[in-house]
Amino acid sequence: MTHQVSTKWLGGLAFEATNPGGNFRIDGDIEIGGTDNGLRPKALMLDALAGCSGIDVASLLTKMKVSVDSFHIDVEGDLTEEHPKYYHTVRMVYHFYGIDLDKEKLQKIVNLSIEKYCGVMEMFRKFAQVDVKIEFHSTL
Repeated sequence: MTHQVSTKWLGGLAFEATNPGGNFRIDGDIEIGGTDNGLRPKALMLDALAGCSGIDVASLLTKMKVSVDSFHIDVEGDLTEEHPKYYHTVRMVYHFYGIDLDKEKLQKIVNLSIEKYCGVMEMFRKFAQVDVKIEFHSTL
């Protein structure tokens, strides 16, 4: 399988990115000459990691018949000091909300995503240490 995207320069530091799922704007911070009117490329990598794993988790919740009220994933990355700057350490925190959460099954679901299914996670492991944590929140 091959994926293809197209990114068109709009002037300055702004670009329009075309993705199979839709279009979005990329721009730089004002401090580096951008207009602060678009998504940041490096942060999009963190979004891709959360989105990839999130899709796995949502799919596995259904397949494994695990009930949660909601969940979200927070991702934080530390960049190297020297150019080219890249993420050397990434922290992911999965937050699950619900009543009587099945913590064992949720742990298994996250593990399946991060160890077997999430290709973006596998790519990140090539250049960064990825630390994963799960937090359970009761919605009583």
